[in-house]
Amino acid sequence: MTEGWTDQSAPTWQSEPVGDDGEAQRPFSQRPGDGAVGRADLQRDQTVRKWGPVTPSATQIGRAESPEADLSESVRRLHEERHSAMAGHSARMHRLDKLRIAHALCNDLSLTPWQRDRVVGIMADLDLTAFGSQRAIPKVALVVIRHVVDREREHYLGLHDREWIQQLPPERLDELYDQFRSITDEEEFSALVAKHGLDVTSLNRLRRVLKDQLGEQDLEDAVYGRNPYRDPNLPSLDARRADEPHEE
Repeated sequence: MTEGWTDQSAPTWQSEPVGDDGEAQRPFSQRPGDGAVGRADLQRDQTVRKWGPVTPSATQIGRAESPEADLSESVRRLHEERHSAMAGHSARMHRLDKLRIAHALCNDLSLTPWQRDRVVGIMADLDLTAFGSQRAIPKVALVVIRHVVDREREHYLGLHDREWIQQLPPERLDELYDQFRSITDEEEFSALVAKHGLDVTSLNRLRRVLKDQLGEQDLEDAVYGRNPYRDPNLPSLDARRADEPHEE
């Protein structure tokens, strides 16, 4: 009968476990200091780690022959994206960075979806080299945000129409300008401007550069995700959705 049978060779809590070689295994110890790394192991580990990455080239694909040597020309071409397989990669990543950073700044400032799409649409194809030493993506994105938001508020009050403004009496003109509030007067925008090393003077100067670039690069009506040259006779996507039958 197998009922009640026990294996006498199996280790129990009263006997030490036996290894494959027949020798008793050392039991685990929980005394203070037993979990520390031994001095020999620590010295061996430190000796091995001395030969880890110590140069910038060692952290990239491929290694030089020695810490003082330079990388081979073929490996350097890969790092600098001069290889034929990497053609256009830098430009694509730069464009993605412009979209990502501009979108994040718009979210921080709680812009409307239309204002956000206007800013991202301009940043997507805007050439930043014209901004000189101030061509960092966050700086240019803040300039574009200021231009888009202030321009929209000017259109709302009619301040963009120079001919109409010239016909207004001074009292009416003063009243309109009192109603206008630039985004530069908001605390959230001022905090981001100061964080990225800009001020009102640099914002005004960079905005003039931006206006020239918008005209030269034909980005006045740029909106991300919207085609300004779309055929107006075609039905919109919203109209198609409205015609679809709703499931009950």
